[in-house]
Amino acid sequence: MDDLSFSLKTLCTRSGEGSFGTRALRQRGLLAMADDLKHMGYRLPGAQSLKGKHVAALVAHWKTSGLSDQTIRNRLTWLRWWAYQVNKPGLLPKTNDTFGLAERGRYSGNKAKRLEQAALERIPDARIQLALKLEAAFGMRREEALKFRPAIADKGDRIALKASWCKGGRYREIPITHDKQRALLDEVRTVVGDGSLIGTGRNYHQALKSYENQLIKAGISNAHGYRHAYAQWRYKQLTGWSCPAAGGPTVDTLSQAEAARDRAARLEISHELGHGRLDVTDTYLGRRFAPTSKREDAA
Repeated sequence: MDDLSFSLKTLCTRSGEGSFGTRALRQRGLLAMADDLKHMGYRLPGAQSLKGKHVAALVAHWKTSGLSDQTIRNRLTWLRWWAYQVNKPGLLPKTNDTFGLAERGRYSGNKAKRLEQAALERIPDARIQLALKLEAAFGMRREEALKFRPAIADKGDRIALKASWCKGGRYREIPITHDKQRALLDEVRTVVGDGSLIGTGRNYHQALKSYENQLIKAGISNAHGYRHAYAQWRYKQLTGWSCPAAGGPTVDTLSQAEAARDRAARLEISHELGHGRLDVTDTYLGRRFAPTSKREDAA
């Protein structure tokens, strides 16, 4: 391992920022960048030596390698983290426009899916069944569901997810608004006691492998769709009507009061999903505004 790779690995190891999955992806991404820089002739003695020319070289290399704009955006997120860790937060621009990346496409069809009992019955491990139920009932990510400890998180009227369980290390709370959610939490607590769905005698990585293998054998793909379904259920619960992805109206057809309710609901759902931005809800709920061509046709 060369000096830069060792320095970056040390940075990642010392940082507790983000969930296990986030930290692992970040470290792999940064070590790949160190390898790219080395092959381009840049031999940095350590992470502190990062400069603007290295950022420009990496982006140019990624573009000529045919990587998608989405992949480059993800890598720039890790690169910004690197710059921040070495006290150079201004080294990269706050937005990706400077790099000529296409605008992020938010909505590509309704991905929501219901968790069917028949699918659950194909999963032999009761703990993984419960993890899927948590994903569907609270919009959790799989890591959050596996690490979830009701003894710590259950606050009666809400659940509080620890930062170390969540993507990006973002603590958040999700309200308990339905009797079925309460029944599920009680069921999970009965199975795990003071622990989590990871179980005794194995770590998170082992539990994740078991989760992935059992879903493959059960023929379950895109479990993330349960999270989409939760978002759409919450939207209807908060507004009283379906979201655009489920056939509901776009905000340009709503009254001023209804548009305000739409915005408030989207912000709440974004928080509950662990994002905190309004625009990201388009992915789960459909576009707030109808495409320009459709607006013109309606006019």
